[in-house]
Amino acid sequence: MFGFLAIVFVVVACFEVAPPMMANYSFQDDLRNVALMDGANFQKTDDDVRNDVMRKAKDQNLPITPKQIIVQRINTPGMSALYVAADYTVPVSVPGYSFDMHFTPSSGNK
Repeated sequence: MFGFLAIVFVVVACFEVAPPMMANYSFQDDLRNVALMDGANFQKTDDDVRNDVMRKAKDQNLPITPKQIIVQRINTPGMSALYVAADYTVPVSVPGYSFDMHFTPSSGNK
């Protein structure tokens, strides 16, 4: 009986933990796309990039505010790039225990 309850607990925990992890992976892909597209458009300001990231975060139902989004422009002679990152926490509760999952997705290397 104890083994059966342990298996049920693990299955329930997986159903609670998996959605935030999958949303984070998808959001990281969105950050890469935003960095690629907005980095090529020199008319976009940092606030425009933050607004684009916020739209993607809302699509994923992520608890992110504009202050949690980092936008850095990397300008070197002959090359320009955009680095975008976010830092957020998602509360997760499984039967009998609650914890926060911390995520720091980014568009790639600086």
